[in-house]
Amino acid sequence: MSFDMQYMSEYQRDPRKHYFSPYSDNGGTTVAIAGDDFVMVGSDTRLVERFAIMSRNQSKVFPLTSKTMVASTGCWADVLSLQKDLQSRLTLYSQEHHDEMSTTAIAQLMSTLLYWRRFFPYYVSNMVVGLDEQGVGVVYHYDPVGHMEKGRFSAAGASVAQIQPLLDNQLGALNMHDTQPPKVTKAFAHQLMHDVFISATERDTNTGDGCVLYTLTKDGIAEEEVPLRRD
Repeated sequence: MSFDMQYMSEYQRDPRKHYFSPYSDNGGTTVAIAGDDFVMVGSDTRLVERFAIMSRNQSKVFPLTSKTMVASTGCWADVLSLQKDLQSRLTLYSQEHHDEMSTTAIAQLMSTLLYWRRFFPYYVSNMVVGLDEQGVGVVYHYDPVGHMEKGRFSAAGASVAQIQPLLDNQLGALNMHDTQPPKVTKAFAHQLMHDVFISATERDTNTGDGCVLYTLTKDGIAEEEVPLRRD
């Protein structure tokens, strides 16, 4: 009885690893700068999948209340899932208490939601920005499992390695002798935000196309669009 060995070819190959990744990095960069009575947050508008551009006009900033916004980048499916969960809980809170949740409470809620998913984390870089109870701008940033830090500026996403050192130098005056951090005005924050996104698009193909800047004050949210490189 003859047996054709071609049917055994699958078993004669070298061992292969069957790899599956539930995550995808869709790029994007977010930056936030807080002042005494305002907070400015911006994101690029490029959404990528490896070397393909999926969208050129997708903002990564989501207004939540009149005093709070959230900026998220990473796996876009996880971003949308997290935003849906967050929005539903804010809606339940407003219906029960007939009031908006404060920025401080939303920041803690975000930390709790991320920690709740710690065994299968959201692949998302998050920042919660807004005005606190005293009307002062604040920026909360997180690791993937919910550890939270409060500050006055932060960057996240694809170009964080290019942008964060510049923010540390210009806003934090870190490791600079006899130098005090500057007073952050809207004009200064706007120019710095513009400069860091221009710089990032020159070095990172996962950031680009356009920049959407949101300025949040007690009077509301102002939005501005700035063009970036599209290649």
